[in-house]
Amino acid sequence: MPGAVRIGRLLGVDLFVHNSWLIVAVILLLLRENVYSNQLWNALEYVSLFGIVLLHEFGHALACRSVGGRADRILLWPLGGVAFVQPPPRPGAYLWSIAAGPLVNVGLIPVTLGVLIGARALFPDLSKDADGFLFAMAFINILLLVFNMLPIYPLDGGQIVRGLLWLVVGPIRSLGIAATIGLIGALGALVLAALARDVWLVIMALFAASRSWAGLQAARL
Repeated sequence: MPGAVRIGRLLGVDLFVHNSWLIVAVILLLLRENVYSNQLWNALEYVSLFGIVLLHEFGHALACRSVGGRADRILLWPLGGVAFVQPPPRPGAYLWSIAAGPLVNVGLIPVTLGVLIGARALFPDLSKDADGFLFAMAFINILLLVFNMLPIYPLDGGQIVRGLLWLVVGPIRSLGIAATIGLIGALGALVLAALARDVWLVIMALFAASRSWAGLQAARL
């Protein structure tokens, strides 16, 4: 895969990490050096974040395979992860392949919250760093779920909108409608991100807008 390094293979899926991943990791660690008393906690948080992302992407991949589709690659990059899935051209198969990712995050909610609550109950002297890390894992998982469910193509929420529309108007028109909704949402998010002067959100909004535009063009072909 161009611009990425293969780091292994799990359950028949090749795992890749984009070359920019490590660069962004170093930058974020430097920006967050005061969050924990030791940078090792920052590194653990960053790696664990992508562990959650990886589980999410495996949800997509395994669900796609379960309906007879193909899923053999997952890419981790600074904006998250991408499972390269090719479900059968049926709306039900498409919907299941997409919805399975967020469902993994739903399943992780009681796990991460349970670990946080249990650790606080069992270890009254739990260090501030450990408590902050466990809280961050629970919060990040919920945040990823909410963010992914926004109806902005190509986020999972936008693709679920497309799958539901596919049941009614077919695959091509549903792509055009979902991409249009996604483009409007991405442009709105871009304005809000610019007003908030949040560079990270600006980048994500620009990416979503570009992918929505590409989807809209594909629907017109």
